[in-house]
Amino acid sequence: MSDIKILVNNSKAKYLYFLEDFLECGIELKGSEIKSIRHNGASLRDSYVIFKNEEAFLLNMHIAPYEHGANFNHEPDRTRKLLLHKKEIVKMEQKAKEKAMTVVPTKVYLKKGKLKIEIALAKGKKLFDKRETIKKRDDERMMAKMKKGIEHQ
Repeated sequence: MSDIKILVNNSKAKYLYFLEDFLECGIELKGSEIKSIRHNGASLRDSYVIFKNEEAFLLNMHIAPYEHGANFNHEPDRTRKLLLHKKEIVKMEQKAKEKAMTVVPTKVYLKKGKLKIEIALAKGKKLFDKRETIKKRDDERMMAKMKKGIEHQ
């Protein structure tokens, strides 16, 4: 796992959704986009995947314009095609429709020099589920503090 470098994490996804069925895929990018992502210029906030004509597209992923791109720069919020096999696309689309779920990106990372995106099926959490998530996170943080305090004594 040392050959994986996480560039962008969608931390809101774990808070807003119940995530399942993770899948790794490639993404079709322009040269200035990959350079901008490598310089921490991307955000997955409010982005999601749609399926059209047995193809998958990522919407609302913001990639900041590359500072040295001049007039060859890309459009920051354009729709980008995801690189998946047809079987994977059809399978993911069917699961999403069956379970009334959406598909969201969870992280963007470099793997062996190639940019990959992890996508997952997501079901929206209700308010009480979000409160439960916050409580669990706070409890884990408190336990870690207590454990750390015991170790130093």
